[in-house]
Amino acid sequence: MGKVRVNVIGGEEESLQKLEAEKRREAKKLAKEAEKTEEVKPAKQTSPKEAASVTDAGPHHQIDSEAGEPKKKNMVKKSAKAKERSPRYKSSVAAREKNKVYGVKDALSILEKMSKTKFDETVELHINTNDKIAGNIVLPHGTGKKTRVAILAPGKNPADAEKLLSDIEKGKIEFDVLVATPDAMPRLAKVARILGPKGLMPNPKTGTVTPRPEEVAKKYEGGQVNYKTEVKANVMHVAIGKMSFGSAKLAENLNAFLSAMDNSKVRSVYLKSTMSPSIKLK
Repeated sequence: MGKVRVNVIGGEEESLQKLEAEKRREAKKLAKEAEKTEEVKPAKQTSPKEAASVTDAGPHHQIDSEAGEPKKKNMVKKSAKAKERSPRYKSSVAAREKNKVYGVKDALSILEKMSKTKFDETVELHINTNDKIAGNIVLPHGTGKKTRVAILAPGKNPADAEKLLSDIEKGKIEFDVLVATPDAMPRLAKVARILGPKGLMPNPKTGTVTPRPEEVAKKYEGGQVNYKTEVKANVMHVAIGKMSFGSAKLAENLNAFLSAMDNSKVRSVYLKSTMSPSIKLK
């Protein structure tokens, strides 16, 4: 009999499978180790050329030489300079004592010394009140300013009324006082937002709503003054004449105005001209 060769079924195939499995395990192991030991790449360094380009990008940034990153410059604000008063104003201030209260005669005398301008300054009263005040008065010598008066009377002059309302809507206001008849009030509703903020809206309390507008217009042209406190503050500013009037006429206008007001509501009164400091009155 010849030699008998004995083969174990599956022996060679099983060995190959084990070898392949070991290779796969080794590959996985190497992959995990690679993930754990992977090094982080270093940050990119900014070159001098790149730094220069960032520096030139705008006036509010500069480059930090160590980090290579832009940072804001410290912006230093210039302190506002105190307003420099003119020698004329300083001279006017020196003519009166700041906290002293003056009588009308002395105050007007000081005001004349203060006035050194080339134009005829307006003399004004600035009044602080503790309540709302409104009224009108005809000053003995007027205000020195020609008052332009417009009349709105649709029942008497329909064409003129329409033209006046049209001009107001366009912002063309060529009057200082508007006097209206009672029948004109509904027509004024559409321009109230224009006239109201300017203090030109006719009002029965000031006599500018009347069935006799021509008579009222003459009073205003003759020097009648409307006065009332401001909407948001108990303050009034009223013109009582011009420096060219002289002390005597200004005193008459001033006293007439103060007499017409309800003095129980007045807290303080200051006298001044257009360019002068104020003088507190008794």
